[in-house]
Amino acid sequence: MEKIFMSINEIAATGTLSRAKLLQMQKCGELPCFYSGRKCLINFPALMEILDKQSRAAVKGASL
Repeated sequence: MEKIFMSINEIAATGTLSRAKLLQMQKCGELPCFYSGRKCLINFPALMEILDKQSRAAVKGASL
């Protein structure tokens, strides 16, 4: 079973985004996450959906 909530380091280990980019998104409030104490837990499927929408918008804008 695939994990739904993952830490920044766990997502960075998948190769999806770098740790630096994830920290930048966290600081800007762009990550679908919640905090358990000091640990930021990110909803991985929601993050993938956000990235998919951004990439589709970029491709659509580039083809115009």
